[in-house]
Amino acid sequence: MMTQPEYETEKSNCESQQNQLQNRGAACQEEKDGENPWDTFWLLQIDVGCESPRNQLTENETWCSRNVLRKQRHWEKIISAKKRRRKLERERRKAKPTEGKGAVPQLSKRDLKVIRKERLLEAKETGPRLCIDLSMTSHMTYKETSRLAAQIRRLYGSNKKAQKPFWIYLTGFEKNSPIYEACLRMNDGFTNYLMDVTPESYLDVFPLEMMVYLTPDSENALEEVDLRKVYILGGLVDESIQKRLTFQRAQEEHLQTARLPIQEYMVKHVNAKNYHSTTLAINQAVPP
Repeated sequence: MMTQPEYETEKSNCESQQNQLQNRGAACQEEKDGENPWDTFWLLQIDVGCESPRNQLTENETWCSRNVLRKQRHWEKIISAKKRRRKLERERRKAKPTEGKGAVPQLSKRDLKVIRKERLLEAKETGPRLCIDLSMTSHMTYKETSRLAAQIRRLYGSNKKAQKPFWIYLTGFEKNSPIYEACLRMNDGFTNYLMDVTPESYLDVFPLEMMVYLTPDSENALEEVDLRKVYILGGLVDESIQKRLTFQRAQEEHLQTARLPIQEYMVKHVNAKNYHSTTLAINQAVPP
């Protein structure tokens, strides 16, 4: 017969063996059902290691924000550099009129236009006066007429910018003539030029004693411009260069003649053709 302590020990051993058998049975039953607790553990471990779509979206937003900030900083640098350049340019413009002694302040285009108009109108009243004779244009070719129209444009442009301009007359300028059509075709704003235009001859417009015909064949060098005189230029572009044509015409009309002092003041430079001409275009005869 067992004592009470021996009975308790035996009972504990039996319960332990029974629990072990139950655990083995449960494990076998799980293997039969195809379930493995280790597989479940590894699946849980993999799920824990993977990132959720929410985390990926957060990282993409962070990367985009950094890219936007980088571009914004780059653009701010460009704007700042432009502002600095504009500030330096404004300071340079302000300092430019004060540089040196006797600096002339820059005028606007409107002011220059007003000043040039006043100078031209003053020349109309007091001189000097320049007349372009266009009565010989009927003998010129289409090309020569176009070149003459271009010379009239350059003559007017350089004359109106001069400090002491001439008042210009166009005589023998008939409407619907080749030179009239060429001037309208090649000269923008020709109808607004500040000059006198007439189809009459210069002989009918000016007194004989006031006129001086400018021709390279004259013996008289023009040293000074007389404000009381009207200087006549032959409006002729002749590629064949007919010599003494304008001089003969002046003699026939009993006009005073003069030539520009090219021989006295101009220096001849050696050129390949060794050719120097004193015949000038009409826009070259008027100094700027």
